[in-house]
Amino acid sequence: MKKSFLSVFTMVLLTCMILVGCKSEAKKADKTADKVTTETATKKPDDAAKKANATDPDPDTPKTSFEFDKMEHDFGDIDEGDKVNTVFSFKNTGNEPLIISSAKGSCGCTVPKWPKEPIPPGASGEIQVEFNSKNKPGKQTKTVTIHANTDPNPTRLTIKAQVAKDPNKPEKTAATGAPQIKTAN
Repeated sequence: MKKSFLSVFTMVLLTCMILVGCKSEAKKADKTADKVTTETATKKPDDAAKKANATDPDPDTPKTSFEFDKMEHDFGDIDEGDKVNTVFSFKNTGNEPLIISSAKGSCGCTVPKWPKEPIPPGASGEIQVEFNSKNKPGKQTKTVTIHANTDPNPTRLTIKAQVAKDPNKPEKTAATGAPQIKTAN
C-alpha cells in the first residue's frame, strides 16, 4: 500500500509541476504578445511596410487635382474571350506633383497600368486598362479605383461592354454544373 501511495503521490506531484510550468510559459507568452502589440501600436511602420500596404497616399502629401479626357469607356459589342484595351488620359491641373499610389480593377478581369512616378503640375499621363471578357458573357460594367494625393480621393473610372456569349462553349446544366454538349437533330 505504501508503494502504490508513493506512486500516486509522485504522479500527482509531477502533474502539478507540469501544470505550473505550462502556466508560467503561458504568462511569458502573453507578456511577449502584449509587448509586441504595444510596440507595434506606438511605432511608425517603416517605408517598406508602408509601400506594401499602401492604397491611400500619405495624408501629409500636398493635395493636387487632375482631370481626365473621359471618365467612362464603352467597348460596345465584343465576343466572349476577347481582351480589349483603352487609355484614360489625364492632366495634373493642380499646383503640386500628382502621385498615384494605386489603381485597382473591380475584379481580376480588369487590369490597370498607371504611372508610378510623380506627374508635375501641368503635365499629362495615362492609365491603360485591359478588360478580359473570358467567362463574362452579357452586359459588363467594371470600375478602376485610383488612389492619389487628390481631393476628393479616390477617383473611379468605368468601363462597359456587351459581351456576346461564345457559341462554341458548352452550356452548364443547373443541376450538376457540368458542361452539356448540344447535338444537332
